[in-house]
Amino acid sequence: MEKKLKLIWDFYGPDAIPTAKHHAIHLKQYAEKENLQNSISEFVEVEPEYAVAYLVVVESEMLKVRDALIPHRGEWHVDK
Repeated sequence: MEKKLKLIWDFYGPDAIPTAKHHAIHLKQYAEKENLQNSISEFVEVEPEYAVAYLVVVESEMLKVRDALIPHRGEWHVDK
């Protein structure tokens, strides 16, 4: 089984939560359009004015997605 990476976009300010939520919708649409394997798209409220949207992809697809969508950062994803 391939390793997975979480590509992350950070949002700050009073509109952080709705912006991250909306961004996650577009990440899901991208994943469907590109037929990404086992992708997960979510958003998380970290603090009242800080939220993240993320897209989990398999390692073999990471470069293509990273270059197309330019995330702010990434980390290894561990399934729970």
